[in-house]
Amino acid sequence: MAIRGIPRAGRSGIGGVRDEALLVRLAAAPVDGAANVELVEVLADAFGVARRQVTLVSGARSRSKRVRIDGIQAAAVSAVIAAVGSHR
Repeated sequence: MAIRGIPRAGRSGIGGVRDEALLVRLAAAPVDGAANVELVEVLADAFGVARRQVTLVSGARSRSKRVRIDGIQAAAVSAVIAAVGSHR
């Protein structure tokens, strides 16, 4: 899944979709991996999985990231994205 991380946001959460990437706002600064840790926590919470099921595949030092979420169906991903879109 493509992710666009936005560090130093007012609060953490999923912010929608832009250019086929899920926007994730992160309150943490991109220092010492803090934003990546928070990214995993936000995604795990949003998709209802354990943190260990969310893996950062690439982009540890970039705003553009790729993650893998184990144990979740594609329909569940679509439902979360649709729910985010309906709240905007």
